[in-house]
This record gives sequence, structure tokens and C-alpha cells, in this order.
Amino acid sequence: MQREASSVQRVAVVTGANRGLGLETSRQLARAGYRVILTGRHIRKVQAAVRALQQMGLTHTEAALLDVTDEAGIKQFVRQTMKHHGRIDVLVNNAGQAFSKGFGETQSVFDTPARLVLAAFETNTLGAYRLTRAVLPQMLRAGYGRVVNVSSGLGALTDMDSGWPAYRISKTALNAVTRVFAAEATANVKVNSVCPGWTRTDLGGPDAERSVAHGARGIVWAATLPDSGPSGGFFRDGEPIAW
Repeated sequence: MQREASSVQRVAVVTGANRGLGLETSRQLARAGYRVILTGRHIRKVQAAVRALQQMGLTHTEAALLDVTDEAGIKQFVRQTMKHHGRIDVLVNNAGQAFSKGFGETQSVFDTPARLVLAAFETNTLGAYRLTRAVLPQMLRAGYGRVVNVSSGLGALTDMDSGWPAYRISKTALNAVTRVFAAEATANVKVNSVCPGWTRTDLGGPDAERSVAHGARGIVWAATLPDSGPSGGFFRDGEPIAW
């Protein structure tokens, strides 16, 4: 049986939510009692994902069109969400692309043009930057907020290697976005990066070591931190990892 919604229900926004980690994160948050707004660039796919969740009894879910590369669209989305719900308590910046052919790809940096790195930045880094910049002020006014940037160990400088250069560089920069926003957040507005681990998604491939449910648990942990929880950190499975 799903948990009943509380009288003051927290509202969570998840980007890139029509499949994979975004969809599973939405499912877990909805099961925890949150009203979840699933977003994506292809509204029919997001609506199909919402229908699947509602068939599970997770009726406090809804779909919204959102392209994280569209600044005007982001502002409109935030305005509409605040008008309809009056709050955004959780933001999960999950939308992203690999900009590589597959997890086993060992693409050299010399085969990766600057335009591909720029494209990775537009979605993987600046998408989170734009949306956090639009949402965080109302979290600060409310005195509560949880922002989770879905990053990757592939972006950790301490373990940097070859392969996936556009993806790696964009995720390293995403971690910087986390630190910059966390530095300007108040005590009960938490901004963190999470590495979900090597997960069996379209990105991770079928040989990945973790299920999607396992990968999403660390994201949900950061999205539901208690008031005493950390901010400005990089985590996997709720434990700090090196930048």
C-alpha cells in the first residue's frame, strides 16, 4: 500500500524523468509521499511514464514539458508550477546525455570536437545551472529546499581517465555548479551532487553492476535529507566520495 499524502505535501521536480533513473527516482519519491512533477522534452513520453506510475497507485504524479536548454521555457515552467502548487521543495537535475556511442566506448579526446563538448555542457551542466538558478530563490524564501545534481564518478578529478571526454568534462563542471550554489544556500536548503554508480540504463548498458532501483536510492537519499543533512558534497549510496 502506498503512503497517503501529508496535509502539506512536498513537491518534487525531476528532469529527464520519462525513463531510467529519472523515472525510478520519481517512482521512489512518489512512494515516499511526494507530489512529483515528471518533466522532459518529449511530453508524450513523459505522459506515458506518468500513466505507468498512476497505474501503480501513485496518483500524485503529473507530467510537464521542460527542455533544460530553453531559458524562457524554464522560467515559464517555474512560474506555472508556483502558480499551481505554490512551492517546489525538491529539484532533481537528472536530464543529461552521454554524447558518446556507448558505455564501452573508448573515444579519444582527439576524436571529440569542441562542439560536442559544448553540446554536453548545454544539457549536462548548464541545464542544471539554469534550472537551479530559477528554482533556488523560492526555496531560500521558503527556508527549505533540496537540490540534487545527478553527476558521475566519471567526472571526478581524482579518478579522471580517458574515454567519454565530453561527458566527463560536463559532469566535472556540474560538480562545480553544485559547490557554487551550495555556497549561497541557507542552512536548510541543501545542494548536493550524487553519483548513482554504474547502472543498467540506456546510458550504462545491460552489463552494468547496479539495477536502476539501486542507482536511484542514492538520489532519493539526497532529495529527502533531514534538516541536519549535508550540503555541498559529492555522494554515492549516501556516503561522501572524492571530487
